Amino acid sequence: MITVLDALSRAFRDLFRFQVLWIVIWPILAAALLWLILGVAFWSTFSGWIASGLTAIGIQSWLEGVEPRWVAYGIQGVAHLILFVPLVFVTALVITALFAMPALIHLVADRDYPQLKRENGGGFVGSTLNALVAIVIFIAIWVISLPLWLVGAGVVIPFVAVAYLNQRLFRYDALAEHANREEIHAIFSACRPSLWGLGLLTGLVQFIPFLNLFAPVLAALAFIHFGLARLAQLRHLR
Repeated sequence: MITVLDALSRAFRDLFRFQVLWIVIWPILAAALLWLILGVAFWSTFSGWIASGLTAIGIQSWLEGVEPRWVAYGIQGVAHLILFVPLVFVTALVITALFAMPALIHLVADRDYPQLKRENGGGFVGSTLNALVAIVIFIAIWVISLPLWLVGAGVVIPFVAVAYLNQRLFRYDALAEHANREEIHAIFSACRPSLWGLGLLTGLVQFIPFLNLFAPVLAALAFIHFGLARLAQLRHLR
């Protein structure tokens, strides 16, 4: 747990470095613009999905009888927003993992881990496949766990889902430049509980207003610090 908290504290320290601020902003802006364009282009499709969801839980028929109508439209607008915001944040996480990680790794490694040799055990293809697997399983967690919401246990699902997504997305990219494949697998196997713990702690930030704007880059920095520190320790023990 100490190693997890140390990585998180170092990530908070680096989050407000001048070089990091633009990296904080652009994945969120890119994700928001992407879903805004898709939302406008496929508005009727998304609205149909939301209406189907509201019908499934018995709200749509109630909305049709609500007066004045602007109240019903307001509730439907909130439903759209509830769908839009998670899509933006998940997309920002993926963009950060695929495109912002190299710059963040160089910033962290050059200052805190200059002694680590780069062995390039991973690459962009591996990062892309890893991100695809992460998204598919993330969606599967939500779909498979839907019945749990009916018995009240669904409240834990968002936390399990974001913990999985964060650790799966960022653990690979944090090590891909510096570790070889054997070292990557060794750290994944030895540090599985810590990686999940770090995924959960960084995921909790996504539920805090305003701080959630920093969540993707904070998660990236935390996993970089954790991964590179474990790699340095692994090589020292050899």
